[in-house]
Amino acid sequence: MSAPAPLRIGNASGFYGDRFDALREMLTDGPLDVLTGDYLAELTLLILGRDRLADPERGYARTHLRQLEQCLGLAHERGVRIVTNAGGLNPAGLTDRIRELAKALGLPTRVAHVEGDDLLHRPGGWGEGVLTANAYLGGFGIAACLEAGADVVVTGRVTDAALVSGPAAAHFGWGPDDHDQLAGAVVAGHLLECGTQATGGNYAFFAEHDPALLRRPGFPLAEIHADGSSVLTKHPGTGGVVTVGTATAQLLYETSGPRYAGPDVTARLDTVRLSQEAPDRVRVQGVRGEAPPPTLKAGLTRLGGWRNEVVFVLTGLDIEAKAELVQAQMDDALAAAGPEEVRWELARTDHEDAATEETASALLRLVVRDPEAKVGRAVSGAAVELALAGYPGFHLTAPPGKGSPYGVFEAVPVERDQVTHTAVLPGGERLTVADPERTRALAPAGEPELPEPLPPGPTRRLPLGTVAGARSGDKGGSANIGVWVRDERAYRWLVHTLTVERLRELLPETAGLAVTRYALPALYAVNFHVEGLLGDGVAAQARFDPQAKGVGEWLRARHLDIPEAVLSQEVPQ
Repeated sequence: MSAPAPLRIGNASGFYGDRFDALREMLTDGPLDVLTGDYLAELTLLILGRDRLADPERGYARTHLRQLEQCLGLAHERGVRIVTNAGGLNPAGLTDRIRELAKALGLPTRVAHVEGDDLLHRPGGWGEGVLTANAYLGGFGIAACLEAGADVVVTGRVTDAALVSGPAAAHFGWGPDDHDQLAGAVVAGHLLECGTQATGGNYAFFAEHDPALLRRPGFPLAEIHADGSSVLTKHPGTGGVVTVGTATAQLLYETSGPRYAGPDVTARLDTVRLSQEAPDRVRVQGVRGEAPPPTLKAGLTRLGGWRNEVVFVLTGLDIEAKAELVQAQMDDALAAAGPEEVRWELARTDHEDAATEETASALLRLVVRDPEAKVGRAVSGAAVELALAGYPGFHLTAPPGKGSPYGVFEAVPVERDQVTHTAVLPGGERLTVADPERTRALAPAGEPELPEPLPPGPTRRLPLGTVAGARSGDKGGSANIGVWVRDERAYRWLVHTLTVERLRELLPETAGLAVTRYALPALYAVNFHVEGLLGDGVAAQARFDPQAKGVGEWLRARHLDIPEAVLSQEVPQ
């Protein structure tokens, strides 16, 4: 009996606000079996929660409905099924709108949805101030909808990778105990979930590639096989690049240890093998899976308080003295307002003897936060009053505001019996998705055996990014920083050099925070998990870079003594 044909799954959205035309492009630029879209980040649930407060009929990604107005007919013509988490907090509501759209377009589209993730009104509640509470569901509800003949499946909060593992499970007939196959599909889903980050977007070594290719990267797709292996690629002729490097970068993004846990399976990232099969084709194989944890992850969002920001522009000479003056002048107003948190940050963006005013200027940023709304006019008014009484050249980047609410994200475990994972099939039948019979408590994977360090030799003082790529991101209030090199010799140097202690030296913001390093020899990578770097999370905007997107590039810009033996290696892209 011949093996079943690979399942071609594409992605057309990495976040709520991604390229609007991507859905049409993925449908018209080449063949697909399934097209997915990821619309839900941690911050997105907070946005949708506020939408739902304003109108209970909302709570879903309205952009997706507008995309389908253009593309539902195309998907029908090409036989492509669409699976997205655009349902957000109201998957049933979006499903109804899609059915209305299909009827208006005269299409026989069968629409199903997955629900049960919304735990906001669970018995006992969550305490004061929780705006949204959603369990991360797996892919078997999606699989049930597809097996029942759905052309479009709408979900709420499923894991990002479930948008891929669910269709793969339906196509190949995998069950809950097919851990290796499910883990392979989860890895493919993680590679696809952030869209063009897998095809050259946000890529550390972008300068090595033709700028014309990176101008508008195409969205990625994966050819998934019955054994769970896959090929990461893109439609022929589209922009971007797919290399072992772009795949490695995305694989490290927003992960931590070797065990990548999900509701259906725990994928072992330390077993992933990547190889360049052909131009723009990376084979992903060898992924091992384990039984999933006994509990599910739930994400809670709440309004954490109020935030205000003023950015003072300091131009020319005496930058430090000007900063001291304005801080002293603001002291009385800040003392009167009494915000819980006051943060000043001086960014020395100024250049000596600059040819333009902008390059002669530095930025002094004041951020205040408090549980109450008292950080508004009291702070903004005090800043404006300095316009004629402050440092010479006083001005601001923008008029001060009245303050705005900020959110907090928290991840908590919930027992599986508190969650009723439900597939609502195209005909309206409701199917409860069973929990896996086998689970396994999550435990550290242990440190792998490290290779021998390089022998002593001459070195050169250069930026780490001369030889290493990095990608960083957020998970609640923590950040991850994945760092990789491109051959075994460089890895022997990296893994013995870039320790937790060295990371703290290079990134002083991490001093005093809990930092864990994970070595991933098969990827020539190390991955750091930094707890608390982002305070209460992205929505709280506690840092200049609240999502830690640039932390990896900051690390790459720091200087180290790099062996000439590493620098001399010819490495593939």
